[in-house]
Amino acid sequence: MMESVEFGGWPNCIRLSNGEVELVVTTDVGPRIVRFGFVGGQNLFHNFPETLGRTGDPEWHSYGGHRLWHAPEIFPRTYGPDNEPVEHAWDGTTLTLRNADDANGLEKETRLTLSPTAPRVEVTHRIVNRNPWAIELAVWALSVMAQGGRAIYPQEDFKPHPDVLVPARPLVLWHFTDMSDPRWTWGRRYIQLRQDPAATTKQKVGMLNSKGWAAYLLGGDAFIKRYAYEPGASYPDMGCNTETFTDPDMLEVETLGPLTRLEPGAHVDHLESWLLARVDCGPDDADIDAHLLPLVGHGPIGR
Repeated sequence: MMESVEFGGWPNCIRLSNGEVELVVTTDVGPRIVRFGFVGGQNLFHNFPETLGRTGDPEWHSYGGHRLWHAPEIFPRTYGPDNEPVEHAWDGTTLTLRNADDANGLEKETRLTLSPTAPRVEVTHRIVNRNPWAIELAVWALSVMAQGGRAIYPQEDFKPHPDVLVPARPLVLWHFTDMSDPRWTWGRRYIQLRQDPAATTKQKVGMLNSKGWAAYLLGGDAFIKRYAYEPGASYPDMGCNTETFTDPDMLEVETLGPLTRLEPGAHVDHLESWLLARVDCGPDDADIDAHLLPLVGHGPIGR
């Protein structure tokens, strides 16, 4: 299930595979998951060509792939470089990646457990406070998706007026959000955002997603992630546990844990469960209901 490989100019990468799907992580920088896809198939993650193989730079790079961050986003605190080699350990079932304390005194750890028989991966994100003081943050997991696909986020259940009078969820906009942009589809049951390499602007929206799942569809492949929603918890960015961002290069499917006060030496975890499937799914809500929703499962996973 595990072997050492080269990827994109990084010589010290690890490939996990169960014969159906595969992940590649680099230990030269990160932690970063730089590939996820069916064996012999496309990479669902985007990698930035200009930073492939680079290490040791003083400034922060995205690199692409899947990364672990912390919210709220504040420059320069959030953009601490993670350009040095990471520790890794394999116990026969789970691959653990860990970086040293970053510029903010935070230790980041990503644990990957690939199912031996199914196209599923459990991804545990952990942040440890190595400062001598307490700090408040939220774990932030960002998947940088390949060009040309579309992200799908479930709406809250429709309930007619006046049966329910309280609001259903926050929908958070950034200063550069343009709700008239044709990349958005504001459906009754789903919000969709299309990645367009020809676009010239950036888009971002956040939401509180009690359904606990999001998906990205690309060329017949569906990447589905499930994650926890904690009722009553305080989430960053005006109450978001889900965010999405796109520009001409890529699209990000982002999940966030609750805001947590970490005492010195304490840690907080955030779990995502990934599924890769082959799906022929059209753009309408009814198509998503019929072809994608059955793959999601029932209810959010635990924290």
